[in-house]
Amino acid sequence: MTAALHEVASDVSNTDAAVAALIQDGGVVIRGLLSQETLDTIEQDVRPFLNADKPWKGDFFPPETRRVFGLAGKSPTFMHNLVAAPLYQAVCDALLTSTHQAYTGLKLETSISKPQLNNTVVFSIRPGARNQELHRDDMIHHNHLAAITAAEYQPGRDAGIGLFVAGKKATRANGATRFIPGSHLWDTLSPPEEGLAVYAELEAGDAFIMLSSCFHGGSANTTAGEERLIYSCFMTKGYLRQEENQYLASSVEAVRKYSVEMQQLIGYRVSQPFLGWVDLDDPRKVLVGAEWEDKRGDLF
Repeated sequence: MTAALHEVASDVSNTDAAVAALIQDGGVVIRGLLSQETLDTIEQDVRPFLNADKPWKGDFFPPETRRVFGLAGKSPTFMHNLVAAPLYQAVCDALLTSTHQAYTGLKLETSISKPQLNNTVVFSIRPGARNQELHRDDMIHHNHLAAITAAEYQPGRDAGIGLFVAGKKATRANGATRFIPGSHLWDTLSPPEEGLAVYAELEAGDAFIMLSSCFHGGSANTTAGEERLIYSCFMTKGYLRQEENQYLASSVEAVRKYSVEMQQLIGYRVSQPFLGWVDLDDPRKVLVGAEWEDKRGDLF
Protein backbone atom coordinates (compact mmCIF):
# COMPACT_ATOMS: atom_id res chain seq x y z
CA MET A 1 0.00 0.00 0.00
CA THR A 2 1.44 3.35 -0.93
CA ALA A 3 2.47 5.58 1.97
CA ALA A 4 0.52 8.42 0.35
CA LEU A 5 -2.70 7.16 1.94
CA HIS A 6 -3.51 7.00 5.63
CA GLU A 7 -4.60 3.70 7.16
CA VAL A 8 -6.85 3.03 10.15
CA ALA A 9 -8.22 -0.10 11.79
CA SER A 10 -11.86 -0.98 11.24
CA ASP A 11 -13.17 -0.22 14.74
CA VAL A 12 -15.76 2.56 14.92
CA SER A 13 -13.61 4.26 17.56
CA ASN A 14 -11.38 5.32 14.65
CA THR A 15 -14.11 7.48 13.09
CA ASP A 16 -12.38 10.78 13.84
CA ALA A 17 -9.11 9.55 12.35
CA ALA A 18 -10.88 8.30 9.23
CA VAL A 19 -12.74 11.60 8.80
CA ALA A 20 -9.52 13.57 9.24
CA ALA A 21 -7.79 11.44 6.59
CA LEU A 22 -10.68 11.95 4.17
CA ILE A 23 -10.58 15.71 4.65
CA GLN A 24 -6.82 15.73 4.06
CA ASP A 25 -6.49 13.18 1.22
CA GLY A 26 -10.01 12.33 0.05
CA GLY A 27 -9.44 8.64 0.74
CA VAL A 28 -8.41 6.31 3.57
CA VAL A 29 -7.59 2.60 3.81
CA ILE A 30 -9.44 0.56 6.43
CA ARG A 31 -7.61 -2.59 7.45
CA GLY A 32 -9.51 -5.78 8.28
CA LEU A 33 -13.08 -4.60 7.73
CA LEU A 34 -14.51 -7.99 6.74
CA SER A 35 -13.55 -11.52 7.73
CA GLN A 36 -12.77 -14.24 5.20
CA GLU A 37 -15.94 -16.06 6.22
CA THR A 38 -18.04 -12.98 5.41
CA LEU A 39 -16.24 -12.50 2.10
CA ASP A 40 -16.90 -16.12 1.18
CA THR A 41 -20.61 -15.80 1.94
CA ILE A 42 -20.94 -12.66 -0.17
CA GLU A 43 -19.11 -14.32 -3.05
CA GLN A 44 -21.46 -17.31 -2.88
CA ASP A 45 -24.40 -14.91 -3.05
CA VAL A 46 -23.13 -12.91 -6.03
CA ARG A 47 -21.11 -15.36 -8.12
CA PRO A 48 -24.12 -16.63 -10.13
CA PHE A 49 -24.99 -13.05 -11.05
CA LEU A 50 -21.39 -12.25 -12.02
CA ASN A 51 -21.32 -15.32 -14.26
CA ALA A 52 -24.55 -14.21 -15.94
CA ASP A 53 -23.47 -10.62 -16.58
CA LYS A 54 -22.61 -9.45 -20.09
CA PRO A 55 -19.88 -7.03 -21.17
CA TRP A 56 -20.70 -3.30 -21.01
CA LYS A 57 -21.51 -2.00 -24.50
CA GLY A 58 -19.95 1.45 -24.02
CA ASP A 59 -16.46 2.61 -23.08
CA PHE A 60 -16.94 3.27 -19.36
CA PHE A 61 -16.24 -0.33 -18.25
CA PRO A 62 -13.69 -2.58 -20.00
CA PRO A 63 -15.40 -5.59 -21.63
CA GLU A 64 -13.53 -7.92 -19.25
CA THR A 65 -15.46 -6.43 -16.30
CA ARG A 66 -18.51 -8.14 -14.83
CA ARG A 67 -20.89 -6.50 -12.36
CA VAL A 68 -23.73 -7.20 -9.94
CA PHE A 69 -26.21 -4.53 -8.81
CA GLY A 70 -29.23 -4.42 -6.50
CA LEU A 71 -27.47 -6.14 -3.59
CA ALA A 72 -30.31 -5.47 -1.14
CA GLY A 73 -32.26 -8.16 -2.97
CA LYS A 74 -29.32 -10.51 -3.55
CA SER A 75 -27.08 -10.59 -0.46
CA PRO A 76 -28.21 -9.70 3.06
CA THR A 77 -24.64 -10.46 4.18
CA PHE A 78 -23.38 -7.69 1.87
CA MET A 79 -25.92 -5.25 3.28
CA HIS A 80 -25.36 -6.03 6.96
CA ASN A 81 -21.56 -6.21 6.87
CA LEU A 82 -20.60 -3.75 4.16
CA VAL A 83 -23.31 -1.10 3.78
CA ALA A 84 -24.05 -1.06 7.51
CA ALA A 85 -20.42 -1.32 8.64
CA PRO A 86 -20.33 0.87 11.78
CA LEU A 87 -17.16 2.79 10.89
CA TYR A 88 -18.38 3.51 7.36
CA GLN A 89 -21.79 4.68 8.55
CA ALA A 90 -20.22 6.86 11.24
CA VAL A 91 -18.03 8.53 8.61
CA CYS A 92 -21.03 9.08 6.35
CA ASP A 93 -23.06 10.54 9.23
CA ALA A 94 -20.23 12.97 10.01
CA LEU A 95 -19.75 14.23 6.45
CA LEU A 96 -23.11 13.74 4.69
CA THR A 97 -25.76 14.54 7.32
CA SER A 98 -27.47 17.82 6.44
CA THR A 99 -29.03 20.24 8.94
CA HIS A 100 -31.27 23.01 7.60
CA GLN A 101 -33.20 25.80 9.29
CA ALA A 102 -36.25 27.53 7.84
CA TYR A 103 -39.16 29.60 9.10
CA THR A 104 -42.72 28.39 9.14
CA GLY A 105 -44.53 31.59 9.95
CA LEU A 106 -42.48 33.02 12.81
CA LYS A 107 -41.27 29.64 14.05
CA LEU A 108 -37.68 28.74 13.12
CA GLU A 109 -37.60 25.00 12.56
CA THR A 110 -34.57 22.72 12.25
CA SER A 111 -34.66 19.73 9.88
CA ILE A 112 -32.10 16.94 9.70
CA SER A 113 -31.56 14.81 6.60
CA LYS A 114 -29.59 11.60 7.19
CA PRO A 115 -27.52 9.86 4.50
CA GLN A 116 -29.10 7.22 2.28
CA LEU A 117 -27.78 4.40 0.12
CA ASN A 118 -26.69 5.61 -3.31
CA ASN A 119 -25.65 2.40 -5.06
CA THR A 120 -24.47 -1.17 -4.54
CA VAL A 121 -22.10 -2.79 -7.05
CA VAL A 122 -19.85 -5.85 -7.17
CA PHE A 123 -16.99 -5.65 -9.69
CA SER A 124 -15.07 -8.55 -11.16
CA ILE A 125 -12.13 -7.23 -13.22
CA ARG A 126 -10.61 -10.02 -15.23
CA PRO A 127 -7.26 -10.40 -17.02
CA GLY A 128 -6.90 -8.20 -20.09
CA ALA A 129 -8.97 -5.31 -18.75
CA ARG A 130 -7.56 -1.87 -19.59
CA ASN A 131 -7.40 1.18 -17.36
CA GLN A 132 -10.75 2.80 -16.69
CA GLU A 133 -10.72 6.53 -17.31
CA LEU A 134 -10.20 8.61 -14.19
CA HIS A 135 -13.48 10.22 -13.18
CA ARG A 136 -15.43 11.73 -10.28
CA ASP A 137 -18.56 9.96 -9.10
CA ASP A 138 -20.18 13.19 -7.93
CA MET A 139 -20.76 14.19 -11.55
CA ILE A 140 -24.10 12.38 -11.33
CA HIS A 141 -25.29 15.01 -8.84
CA HIS A 142 -23.97 18.01 -10.83
CA ASN A 143 -21.84 18.85 -7.81
CA HIS A 144 -19.84 21.90 -8.92
CA LEU A 145 -17.03 22.74 -6.50
CA ALA A 146 -14.49 25.53 -6.23
CA ALA A 147 -10.87 24.85 -5.33
CA ILE A 148 -10.11 24.98 -1.60
CA THR A 149 -7.49 23.85 0.89
CA ALA A 150 -7.96 20.97 3.32
CA ALA A 151 -8.19 23.51 6.15
CA GLU A 152 -11.20 25.08 4.38
CA TYR A 153 -13.04 21.78 3.88
CA GLN A 154 -16.46 21.65 5.55
CA PRO A 155 -18.88 18.71 5.95
CA GLY A 156 -21.50 18.91 3.23
CA ARG A 157 -19.09 19.75 0.39
CA ASP A 158 -19.29 16.20 -0.95
CA ALA A 159 -22.41 14.58 -2.35
CA GLY A 160 -21.37 11.04 -1.51
CA ILE A 161 -18.87 8.66 0.07
CA GLY A 162 -17.85 5.31 -1.36
CA LEU A 163 -16.68 2.07 0.23
CA PHE A 164 -14.64 -0.48 -1.73
CA VAL A 165 -13.89 -3.82 -0.04
CA ALA A 166 -11.43 -6.32 -1.53
CA GLY A 167 -13.10 -9.69 -1.99
CA LYS A 168 -9.68 -10.95 -3.06
CA LYS A 169 -6.26 -9.33 -2.79
CA ALA A 170 -6.19 -6.17 -4.93
CA THR A 171 -2.83 -5.28 -6.44
CA ARG A 172 -1.53 -2.84 -9.01
CA ALA A 173 -1.05 -5.80 -11.36
CA ASN A 174 -4.62 -7.12 -11.13
CA GLY A 175 -6.37 -3.74 -11.37
CA ALA A 176 -6.41 -2.00 -7.98
CA THR A 177 -8.25 1.32 -7.94
CA ARG A 178 -6.21 4.30 -9.10
CA PHE A 179 -6.86 7.37 -6.98
CA ILE A 180 -5.57 10.95 -6.93
CA PRO A 181 -5.07 12.07 -3.30
CA GLY A 182 -6.25 15.62 -2.73
CA SER A 183 -8.32 15.82 -5.91
CA HIS A 184 -11.44 16.42 -3.78
CA LEU A 185 -10.01 19.89 -3.12
CA TRP A 186 -9.70 20.81 -6.79
CA ASP A 187 -12.08 22.88 -8.85
CA THR A 188 -14.63 20.64 -10.59
CA LEU A 189 -13.34 21.64 -14.03
CA SER A 190 -9.72 20.70 -13.26
CA PRO A 191 -8.84 17.62 -15.37
CA PRO A 192 -7.20 14.52 -13.88
CA GLU A 193 -3.46 13.91 -14.11
CA GLU A 194 -2.48 10.24 -14.37
CA GLY A 195 0.95 10.94 -12.95
CA LEU A 196 -0.59 11.92 -9.61
CA ALA A 197 -2.54 8.68 -9.17
CA VAL A 198 -1.68 6.07 -6.54
CA TYR A 199 -2.96 2.50 -6.26
CA ALA A 200 -5.25 1.39 -3.43
CA GLU A 201 -3.71 -2.04 -2.94
CA LEU A 202 -5.67 -4.10 -0.42
CA GLU A 203 -5.54 -7.48 1.26
CA ALA A 204 -8.75 -9.50 1.16
CA GLY A 205 -11.17 -7.92 3.66
CA ASP A 206 -9.47 -4.52 3.64
CA ALA A 207 -11.46 -1.48 2.50
CA PHE A 208 -10.92 1.87 0.84
CA ILE A 209 -13.25 4.76 1.73
CA MET A 210 -13.32 7.63 -0.76
CA LEU A 211 -15.10 10.95 -1.19
CA SER A 212 -17.13 11.01 -4.41
CA SER A 213 -15.43 14.20 -5.61
CA CYS A 214 -12.08 12.38 -5.96
CA PHE A 215 -10.67 11.30 -9.30
CA HIS A 216 -10.37 7.53 -9.43
CA GLY A 217 -10.78 4.56 -11.76
CA GLY A 218 -10.26 0.84 -12.03
CA SER A 219 -6.86 -0.18 -13.40
CA ALA A 220 -5.60 -2.57 -16.03
CA ASN A 221 -5.49 -6.23 -15.04
CA THR A 222 -2.15 -7.32 -16.48
CA THR A 223 -2.05 -10.73 -14.78
CA ALA A 224 -2.42 -14.05 -16.53
CA GLY A 225 -5.18 -15.41 -14.33
CA GLU A 226 -6.07 -13.21 -11.35
CA GLU A 227 -9.53 -11.76 -10.79
CA ARG A 228 -9.86 -8.46 -8.95
CA LEU A 229 -13.06 -8.87 -6.95
CA ILE A 230 -14.41 -5.72 -5.31
CA TYR A 231 -17.57 -5.22 -3.23
CA SER A 232 -18.67 -1.60 -3.23
CA CYS A 233 -21.37 0.84 -2.23
CA PHE A 234 -21.85 4.59 -2.00
CA MET A 235 -23.93 6.63 0.40
CA THR A 236 -25.31 10.05 -0.56
CA LYS A 237 -27.15 12.92 1.07
CA GLY A 238 -30.71 12.11 2.03
CA TYR A 239 -32.24 14.79 -0.18
CA LEU A 240 -30.47 13.80 -3.41
CA ARG A 241 -31.70 11.37 -6.04
CA GLN A 242 -30.07 7.94 -5.62
CA GLU A 243 -27.77 6.75 -8.41
CA GLU A 244 -29.22 3.24 -8.25
CA ASN A 245 -33.01 3.34 -7.97
CA GLN A 246 -33.33 1.34 -4.77
CA TYR A 247 -37.13 1.09 -5.02
CA LEU A 248 -36.93 -0.79 -8.33
CA ALA A 249 -33.55 -2.52 -7.93
CA SER A 250 -34.80 -4.72 -5.07
CA SER A 251 -38.29 -5.98 -4.45
CA VAL A 252 -40.49 -4.76 -1.61
CA GLU A 253 -40.60 -8.36 -0.40
CA ALA A 254 -36.80 -8.46 -0.10
CA VAL A 255 -36.53 -5.09 1.64
CA ARG A 256 -39.35 -5.98 4.03
CA LYS A 257 -37.10 -8.63 5.61
CA TYR A 258 -34.55 -6.08 6.82
CA SER A 259 -34.53 -4.16 10.09
CA VAL A 260 -36.09 -0.70 10.30
CA GLU A 261 -32.60 0.82 10.38
CA MET A 262 -31.55 -0.97 7.19
CA GLN A 263 -34.79 -0.06 5.44
CA GLN A 264 -34.11 3.57 6.28
CA LEU A 265 -30.55 3.35 4.95
CA ILE A 266 -31.90 1.91 1.70
CA GLY A 267 -34.09 5.00 1.37
CA TYR A 268 -37.41 4.15 3.00
CA ARG A 269 -37.35 7.23 5.18
CA VAL A 270 -38.51 10.83 4.91
CA SER A 271 -35.75 13.39 4.52
CA GLN A 272 -36.89 16.16 6.84
CA PRO A 273 -38.91 18.19 6.57
CA PHE A 274 -41.15 16.73 3.80
CA LEU A 275 -39.12 14.87 1.17
CA GLY A 276 -39.93 11.35 0.01
CA TRP A 277 -43.34 10.75 1.55
CA VAL A 278 -46.08 8.40 0.34
CA ASP A 279 -49.63 9.69 0.93
CA LEU A 280 -48.09 12.32 3.22
CA ASP A 281 -46.65 9.52 5.33
CA ASP A 282 -43.40 7.68 5.92
CA PRO A 283 -42.56 5.46 2.89
CA ARG A 284 -42.06 2.52 5.23
CA LYS A 285 -45.85 2.21 5.27
CA VAL A 286 -45.43 0.42 1.92
CA LEU A 287 -43.27 -2.19 3.63
CA VAL A 288 -45.37 -2.59 6.78
CA GLY A 289 -48.73 -2.71 4.99
CA ALA A 290 -52.02 -3.01 6.82
CA GLU A 291 -50.38 -2.92 10.27
CA TRP A 292 -48.79 0.49 9.66
CA GLU A 293 -51.14 2.50 11.83
CA ASP A 294 -50.15 0.41 14.83
CA LYS A 295 -46.41 0.77 14.15
CA ARG A 296 -45.94 4.31 12.90
CA GLY A 297 -44.36 7.16 14.77
CA ASP A 298 -44.55 10.89 14.23
CA LEU A 299 -43.44 11.51 10.65
CA PHE A 300 -43.40 15.27 10.62
